Amino acid sequence: MQSSPAVIGVDSSTQSTKAVLVDAATGQVLATGRAAHTVSGEGGARETDPEQWWRALAGAVAQALEGFEARAVTGIAVAGQQHGLVVLDAAGRPLRPALLWNDTRSAPQAAALTGRLGAEGWLARTGSVPVASMTATTWQWLREHEPRTAEAAAAVRLPHDFLTERLGGTAATDPGDASGTCWYNTATGAYDPELLDLLGLDAARLPAVAPTGATRVGTLTTAAARELGLPEGVAVAAGTGDNMAAAVGLGLGAAGLLDHPVVSLGTSGTVFTATATRPATAALAGFAATDGTYLPLGCTLNCTLAVDRVAALLGLDREDAVPGGDTVLLPYLDGERTPDLPGATGLLTGLRHTTTPRQLLGAAYEGAAFTVLRALDALPSVAPSAPLRLIGGGARGRTWVETVRRLSGRPLVLPRATELVALGAAALAVGAATGDDPVAVATVWRTGEGETLAPVERDRAAWDRIAAVLPAVASLAGPPRGGATVGR
Repeated sequence: MQSSPAVIGVDSSTQSTKAVLVDAATGQVLATGRAAHTVSGEGGARETDPEQWWRALAGAVAQALEGFEARAVTGIAVAGQQHGLVVLDAAGRPLRPALLWNDTRSAPQAAALTGRLGAEGWLARTGSVPVASMTATTWQWLREHEPRTAEAAAAVRLPHDFLTERLGGTAATDPGDASGTCWYNTATGAYDPELLDLLGLDAARLPAVAPTGATRVGTLTTAAARELGLPEGVAVAAGTGDNMAAAVGLGLGAAGLLDHPVVSLGTSGTVFTATATRPATAALAGFAATDGTYLPLGCTLNCTLAVDRVAALLGLDREDAVPGGDTVLLPYLDGERTPDLPGATGLLTGLRHTTTPRQLLGAAYEGAAFTVLRALDALPSVAPSAPLRLIGGGARGRTWVETVRRLSGRPLVLPRATELVALGAAALAVGAATGDDPVAVATVWRTGEGETLAPVERDRAAWDRIAAVLPAVASLAGPPRGGATVGR
């Protein structure tokens, strides 16, 4: 039983929802609930019914509350997968399945939007250059391919916005997740009227931007409280995107650590750091963090899921791998975002008579890890010898850890906490309930601390071998297919 104040942090990711019940004072995870999602689509399409996310959230929270006093819960916050496009009718019901962050059908729209303002124009406003799956590009795809649905949309939301509104009844987002839309101006800290006009999008359809993800934007509604088995007085935070929540969970931000690089290995691979300097480079997404700092980030589409697929094709366990030798395997099974090659497919080269299945799997690990680690060089203010904080599902895999260690040549910090996105959301929930700084809360919880692995000699031969193949991937991928128009 739980009598001291507790909070709930929700991680609504691509494939599942995790809910953690956390002691608000110590950060101890008291219980965890989990429920799966279904992703559908072929030929670049990746979609999920948003109602699945709500049902999964309710189920995960119910699991986490089993055996605990629900009246001890004082706050709840959602961290969600970034970029997804949710369009709702006037009653708040989805008009169609959400287009997800790894839906690459909007590549032509991304190219057309970039052409309208130029890369420098987008960087000056949003800190990012549009690529397929950023919300502005998927909205433009919807306008062109399903104009009736776009016209009928009374509300346009991100995944975490949709869930937050269901919890508290208030249409709200935060600067962090909003900065991934490409219609939020990270220089002004507000939606950009000229970009909205370019996209034919009325600001009245969008949620208000709360000052931070910890801002209390409402109280659990009667309907939500009944469905989740919680009291109605629970504070609802604005929440944020998954990467921003992970940064909070690690104690990165103005009240904690700055310029400490993080590598996250999940369905996608990301590399990011919290910085006081607003980033503006085409090599990275120049996101805002949830606490007023910034979160420059490189994101790849193909990481643990792609490598697991290669293991399945070879009939191997995911850990049954050795270094790839002469073989290079770039597992771009869903196209790729970094580098920006939405039409790319997987590429295998360097086969010999002596190549083994275990080497092929090792080459897939190397190709995926290389693609993530390349973005490290673009992060501002990061020292070449700075340790990497390694998080995500891959951080619990021996082969992932050793591959990143070998290709980076850096020390690795493996945080003891495993659900850092959900823990970051829990710290945001504390902020909503008490007014405390969530980064400072997570620092007290010490959720970003863990085992440190000493650096090993960097495998330059493997790195250079993979780098030499990248031009071939670009030439084989070709330009995005299809046309696009931008403007009303």
